[in-house]
Amino acid sequence: MSQLPVPVRKPRVAVVFGGRSSEHAISCMTAAGVLRAIDRDRYDVVPIGIALDGRWVLAPDDAAALEARGADLPQVDTSGPGVLVPTSTTSRALTTLRAGEVPVALGEVDVVFPLLHGPYGEDGTIQGLLELGDVPYVGSGVLASAASMDKHYMKVLLAGHGLPVGPYVVVLPRQWAFDPDAALAAAAALGFPLFVKPARAGSSMGITKVSEPGGLRAAIEAAHAHDPKVIVERALVGRELECGVLQDLDGTPRASEVGEVQVLSGHEFYDFAAKYVDEGNVRLTCPADVPASVRSRVQQVAVRAFEVMGCEGLARVDVFLTDAGDVVVNEINTMPGFTPHSMYPRLWAACGVDYPSLVDRLLRLALSRRTGLR
Repeated sequence: MSQLPVPVRKPRVAVVFGGRSSEHAISCMTAAGVLRAIDRDRYDVVPIGIALDGRWVLAPDDAAALEARGADLPQVDTSGPGVLVPTSTTSRALTTLRAGEVPVALGEVDVVFPLLHGPYGEDGTIQGLLELGDVPYVGSGVLASAASMDKHYMKVLLAGHGLPVGPYVVVLPRQWAFDPDAALAAAAALGFPLFVKPARAGSSMGITKVSEPGGLRAAIEAAHAHDPKVIVERALVGRELECGVLQDLDGTPRASEVGEVQVLSGHEFYDFAAKYVDEGNVRLTCPADVPASVRSRVQQVAVRAFEVMGCEGLARVDVFLTDAGDVVVNEINTMPGFTPHSMYPRLWAACGVDYPSLVDRLLRLALSRRTGLR
């Protein structure tokens, strides 16, 4: 008798979300969109939540439970069993744990989609863990993730390769502890208005716009609630433009259409509330109404920034178009907001790549890429 063919198993995707950072809720909202978009005929999906205290848990496959309801933001449901992840190259199997019970093998994972924003996820930490276990994953590796998350080192690397960045100073924790007056003086010397930011946070968490010297100290203390390292930037006058970068399956980075963020009212800048709570006062335009020459320059800068930082998979590059016509890099996000309504998917939708196709492209790219040194 001839043997029956062995059925080909669908790739198993671990969608990891939540995390310990202040962007925990944003990560949950991103996961809601991705869980809905993944083609279940092509992939098996295992949702894994990371609680605010760092516990990994097997989460319900329920996108609706991860969506925001007005100002009520979601968080990881910790009622499921704990999850152990592989840390050796001999197995990619997940194991679940319940108190007082025998561990249960959940099966092997072929690829991880780490939908984590901010420290303890987007900053190279989970990427390092996955590299130890030889598990493929979506997005940039350890160095690119860490350097892009730190606005200080991001600017150093970009400027070192000739890309334009705005004037800034860094306030290190030791300097603030022993000589805060010198730090305040260095920041004030940039000229007002200023933006005071945690060096390693996202979603506009902890950012304050400061218009006069008397507000600097409080702004730095507010940023310290998110990060002991603070960056102070001189405000740039101009338009806020954004461009997505996505790699082809052969690794070639491609730039998306260019989008524009405009805060209409109620907010001094594109802060957390404007992004996620009071969205009616913000206009996201894609494609942006800019000349073809500007669009081309922004796209070139975005791809160059992606390459300089050593990014992989995807990134969103935010720039200012100044009144003088200069394109200045503001920041690069290696795991940008990824809900269906976020700017990154909108940028690619304007190029004919819809949200489910974008998710599938990133998963296929991750599955085709080797782990380890590359």
